[in-house]
Amino acid sequence: MESLQAATSNPAKFSGLADSLGTIEQGKIADLVLLESNPLEDITNTQRINAVIAGGKYLPKQKLQITLDNVMNSINKR
Repeated sequence: MESLQAATSNPAKFSGLADSLGTIEQGKIADLVLLESNPLEDITNTQRINAVIAGGKYLPKQKLQITLDNVMNSINKR
């Protein structure tokens, strides 16, 4: 739990943005990562991303993988 708080609510509090960021609540900015498994059971579950919601857009795992593949291909061509 402390690791998750260190990455989410603590930075929002530190930067004075806890009214709009850091937790999932009505009226807050809803950028978040949806995981396939509970990170409280195993912190490595934070790497099992199912989808991302960013800027009001839902990005499923398949779309994220395509984007990652494109970035990696671009880097490898350099």
